[in-house]
Amino acid sequence: SQHVDNHTVIDHVKPHCDSLELYKGILDDRSRGIFDGTIIVRPDAQKTNSRQVNRNLILSESAIIDSKPTLEIHNDDVKCSHGSTIGQLDEEALFYLRARGLGEADARNMLIYAFASEIVDRMKVDVVKEQIRSAIVRFQR
Repeated sequence: SQHVDNHTVIDHVKPHCDSLELYKGILDDRSRGIFDGTIIVRPDAQKTNSRQVNRNLILSESAIIDSKPTLEIHNDDVKCSHGSTIGQLDEEALFYLRARGLGEADARNMLIYAFASEIVDRMKVDVVKEQIRSAIVRFQR
């Protein structure tokens, strides 16, 4: 079993800031994850737009994720949101892929890769992007 703690802080101190924190977790077996993310908007940070999203994919009944997205807003002139989702692989999507000839493992791996690719596709450094893609494929074996 593995344990990972992710603690993040985004601190907006100036006006007209924009941020999107998209954090994803994929947990299997007896792994445990923690997401504890905080976005702070200081009094002088008017017109700030900030979103915090934590999405988690649980692949086994014994995997656990604790998610705590937090907003600390000290200003009324902002647009901020936060949220968290925890779910499993979509059984209908698995059925669809299996009905088209994919085996169970390939269908699961395709859906896991699709979940992770939302993050990977946003990466700007191609070398890092390819390293992460390779790590996802290795994880699926």
